[in-house]
Amino acid sequence: METQQFYYDNKIVKNFLIACIFWGIIGMAVGLLLAFMFMFPNLTDGISWLSFGRLRPLHTNAVIFAFVGNAIFAGVYYSTQRLLKTRMFSDLLSKINFWGWQLIIVSAAITLPLGYTTSKEYAELEWPIDIAIALIWVVFGINLIGTILRRRQRHLYVAIWFYLATFVTVAVLHIVNSIEMPVGALKSYSAYAGVQDALVQWWYGHNAVAFFLTTPFLGLMYYFVPKAANRPVYSYRLSIVHFWSLIFIYIWAGPHHLLYSALPDWAQNLGVAFSVMLIAPSWGGMINGLLTLRGAWDKVRTSPVLKFMVVAITGYGMATFEGPMLSLKNINAVAHFSDWIIAHVHIGALAWNGFLTFGMIYWLFPKLFKTSLYSIRLANAHFWIGTLGIIIYALPMYVAGFVQASMWKQFNPDGSLTYGNFLETVDQIMPMYWMRAIGGSLYIVGAIVMIYNIVQTVKQGSKVTDELAEAAPLQRVTAKRTGKEGYHTWLERRPVRLTIYATIAILIGGMVQIVPSLLVDDYVPRITTVKPYTPLELEGRDIYIRESCNACHSQLIRPFRSEVKRYDWTDKNLYSRSGEYVYDHPFLWGSKRTGPDLMRIGGKYNDSWHLRHFNNPQSVSEGSIMPKYTWLIRNELDKSKTEVKMRAMVSLGVPYTDEDITRAQSWMDEQGAQIESNLMNDPDFKESYTEAKNAGNSDFVEMKDREVVALIAYLQRLGTDIMIETNEEVTAKNTP
Repeated sequence: METQQFYYDNKIVKNFLIACIFWGIIGMAVGLLLAFMFMFPNLTDGISWLSFGRLRPLHTNAVIFAFVGNAIFAGVYYSTQRLLKTRMFSDLLSKINFWGWQLIIVSAAITLPLGYTTSKEYAELEWPIDIAIALIWVVFGINLIGTILRRRQRHLYVAIWFYLATFVTVAVLHIVNSIEMPVGALKSYSAYAGVQDALVQWWYGHNAVAFFLTTPFLGLMYYFVPKAANRPVYSYRLSIVHFWSLIFIYIWAGPHHLLYSALPDWAQNLGVAFSVMLIAPSWGGMINGLLTLRGAWDKVRTSPVLKFMVVAITGYGMATFEGPMLSLKNINAVAHFSDWIIAHVHIGALAWNGFLTFGMIYWLFPKLFKTSLYSIRLANAHFWIGTLGIIIYALPMYVAGFVQASMWKQFNPDGSLTYGNFLETVDQIMPMYWMRAIGGSLYIVGAIVMIYNIVQTVKQGSKVTDELAEAAPLQRVTAKRTGKEGYHTWLERRPVRLTIYATIAILIGGMVQIVPSLLVDDYVPRITTVKPYTPLELEGRDIYIRESCNACHSQLIRPFRSEVKRYDWTDKNLYSRSGEYVYDHPFLWGSKRTGPDLMRIGGKYNDSWHLRHFNNPQSVSEGSIMPKYTWLIRNELDKSKTEVKMRAMVSLGVPYTDEDITRAQSWMDEQGAQIESNLMNDPDFKESYTEAKNAGNSDFVEMKDREVVALIAYLQRLGTDIMIETNEEVTAKNTP
């Protein structure tokens, strides 16, 4: 049979690898800056776009979508061409994929520090960028599927299965979670509210980890580990079981992020059950990866590429054992909201994603530039520095999590909290935060060593060119199964059918969990005293979102004695009810308590306390690691779009009346004036404010019109609706 000559596109792989390294260093550097902010909270004092809340989503988006995302594209474009014996379907689509993705990353790097965020974990980017992500992802999918359809290799290797599942599932997750109501060029509200929004978000959030950080990397593992070890994959049958069970089970596990929350128990328990089951396919993949090295372990001693990949697979195994364990309710009750979760996440991110990417980089660059690696010794040094960094980062965070959980839950014999002041816990874990910063510093030092090594490798190599290859064209065969052909072997040569089956597998779990929350009328029991936010409170909530306050503060009191005692200052035993969140677009439950929960903060402190707290947190809370938010006190509140926001809320089901919207400006003036009046009760504030007002500066802004007043209004509202007694409760109390 005659063979056909063609060229593999190596230049697109090179471009994605360079972007991966560039954005990776930036993302890690931002993360390191954030780590040091725990010890030096005012490190970027007064610079709003460098505050912790603005930079935290920049860090997560940079390392996930820029560093890991570019690594995925590089690995997929390199391996797909060779596994299918053909060039990518379209060079133009490859270039659009590359430059479009970089433009999205640049957009994120600009908008997130400026405060344009939806607040939703791993989905913070606003609606125009969401649309761009969907379009570029579709471009990638067309290019991938087009390449599969013009392949010269009949059967699809396991890596391709994972790439297809990644494309389909990420598209579904992103589109469903990003349904939102725009209210401006860079502002929108989630179409879902409260409990429904939490369920959809963590269906997305958990499966973003599953289908962006896991399944594509499993595909890369199945390609690059056998290549680096020069050994076939350990078990073809195990890879089949691994693939189908993983993509089916993973999609159900999202609710384990919402245990003991206001989410219905049946949904929580479903998430727990499938999370526990998830350990089987996860460890099946880990075992398949590690046992691929059978007979090649001697190479691990000398090959830095295999060193990185072995630790990466081991990190994957650790993280996927710990995930199901953390989904057990008794363990989740201890770990959730603590630094244990930070350790868990970074074992996966630094070891699994980071080290597999580093191994892939060290393997690909010499091949692309037709040379040998500049220094094996430097690569080995990178490995040991990075490994030490992971250990020094993660272990103290585990200790910090245990300390937090222990101190938060301890009681005195008289029933009072042993550590009633939240900051007592913060003080105890500061040494662990120092260790984390040291571990992170080591990890990034290792990455810098890699950059030097790669630059020197490139210098001694030759220009990247397209690689000549040849293969015989596919011959037409019957679409039906032959007598001895196994079902899955047949399925592997039917890519469209395989993709449809994979799509069905990932849709089932999401539909079972999410559809009832959207169709069942009483899914969230209504509380008659819960009313929509006033216009000023709505603006204050948007400022809370802009500053990513939910990155450090939760708004969810779980039904634990320790949490009710700590966070419900009214002593009414008021843990969070689902009906309290019906007007929250988006929900703001948070996932980490760097500071205390704010669900019942309304009325606990007076307005002056809040003002002083934003101006200088340490002046009212000694030992606080919250930075100053002085710009909130200076900035004038933009009220020009308040009515537009209220109309958008009406379209989402919030019962504002036409009269409410018409009088929004006067309503805000009245509420703002009342807060200003309350602040005047503080003699120090009254003196300084009066002096500034009488100075006659043209840019002077009335206190009632400043951003901080709107934020105070929102905070003073939190949790207060449920504290109001209904007529039925009053009647019941007065009935003999």
